[in-house]
Amino acid sequence: MSSAATLSTPSVTAHTGTLLRFHLRRNRTMVMWWTIGIVALYYSTAAGIESLYPTQADLDSAAATMGANNAFIAMAGPARALNTVGGQTAWQASAFGAVAMGLMAMFLVGRTTREDEERGRSELVLAAPVGRLATATAAAILTAGATVLAGALITASLVIFGLPVAGSVSLGLSAALAGMVFGSATAVMAQVFPTTRGVYAASGGLIGAAYVLRAIGDVGNGVLSWLSPIGWGQAMRPYADEIWWPALLSVAAVVVSAVLVVLMFDRRDEGAGLWTPGPGPANAGRTLSGPVGFAWRLQRGSIIGWSFGMLLAGFSYGTIGDDVEPVIGDSGYASDLFGAAGPSLTDSFYASSVLMLALIASGFAVSSAMRPHREESEGRTETLLATRLTRLRWAGAHGLMTVIGSLLALVATGIGLALGYGTFTGDWSGTGELVGAPITYLPAVLCLAGVVAVVYGWANRYTPITWIGLVFAVAIYVLGPILHFPEWVTNISPFSHVPQVPAVDVDLVPLLWLTAAVVLLTAAGAVGLRRRDMD
Repeated sequence: MSSAATLSTPSVTAHTGTLLRFHLRRNRTMVMWWTIGIVALYYSTAAGIESLYPTQADLDSAAATMGANNAFIAMAGPARALNTVGGQTAWQASAFGAVAMGLMAMFLVGRTTREDEERGRSELVLAAPVGRLATATAAAILTAGATVLAGALITASLVIFGLPVAGSVSLGLSAALAGMVFGSATAVMAQVFPTTRGVYAASGGLIGAAYVLRAIGDVGNGVLSWLSPIGWGQAMRPYADEIWWPALLSVAAVVVSAVLVVLMFDRRDEGAGLWTPGPGPANAGRTLSGPVGFAWRLQRGSIIGWSFGMLLAGFSYGTIGDDVEPVIGDSGYASDLFGAAGPSLTDSFYASSVLMLALIASGFAVSSAMRPHREESEGRTETLLATRLTRLRWAGAHGLMTVIGSLLALVATGIGLALGYGTFTGDWSGTGELVGAPITYLPAVLCLAGVVAVVYGWANRYTPITWIGLVFAVAIYVLGPILHFPEWVTNISPFSHVPQVPAVDVDLVPLLWLTAAVVLLTAAGAVGLRRRDMD
């Protein structure tokens, strides 16, 4: 009897292959786009450096300026071999590439583990003869495969570009290992926290802490950099007399995380986490008495995080000060990218930088505008709308958060620019202009959110594809100077109609037209939301 029962009990990893095929099919589009974006980051960095610094003298001048700037080092990493295209590529792309790989791994692990438990799908799977650790094992294999694929393609793209093989392998390997470390850390968080939101918050905070530790360590004596997985990858010194043993630190971190996952998994219930939140107050506070306060409660973390991040990003660009020419070079590509806005190279550089920072801030606007889609798709909206709350009041509250958050992110960007520029040059006369420059892009940023509102209002299931709008706007900015798109193509991007302050004066006419477009898009989305069935 006991022998038969033993034979009928599946192993802890039974049917891992079946679940792996399911996860791969379900997440293949996500993996594809993340991989394309990450590889494009490295390749475009190499191509941009070669275009900006066509001669060795240009590289030497840029290396002398950048390597002596602590703000640059804090932003990118230790300055090594900056007088080579490979060294510049590793320096400019490795930290941000590691963060991108970490985010990809975080979302993959969270989606295939904690999110499935939270929505009850994992319990249905475990009702079949599937091992308890099969889902976690399949998620780990999928994440490792995605990071290895991205790392291999990074290496291949840089070798094809013409960079040294050893440095390209080192750079691709460091990126893949960073993804594995942060992915395994997310798996640990999935055992601790009972909600997907909690897992993402903890894992995202860990990625941010790794970046900050690396930045402080690189500017200081370097000790804190050894506490950061990002610092481990940069310590492999791609294109600068590579060393390989720091990779063992990442491997050790992954192994330790895997052991912790197994130990924690056996000490918690399905669908729960080791950390159990206590009961909340019996009565909601006054701020939760209406849809606006509730929307703020849901989005406040994102608003605060994005605003702080944009403040740091603006400060980083502001620290370039007046040392613009040695940083951007004097190539034709640099002239096209930075010199088209006005006669002053410094003003043109900052005008282009403000545009790029506004595009980054648009990531918040699109994500925030998608919040109603996520709430509806996850089944939480129906309960709210069963009360006297109307659809338009509910969606309008989230729309208000999108406007407020976008404005705060742009204001923080301008404050960061002004603080960075004034601190490193001692010239505070242009503070008002630098603070106000990013705000002029608010109508353009909200146009992308308006597109989300239209698609969500009429066809909720297609809302995620509206990220294409931001991708298109970025492509116009990055590739326009190289490919010389037709004017009608460039004009599709709302950012093409915003005056490039501080290189030119503010012109209110195009801003008013863009504002009118935002109003029309929002109204069209509201009409659709009133007419369609929910979810």
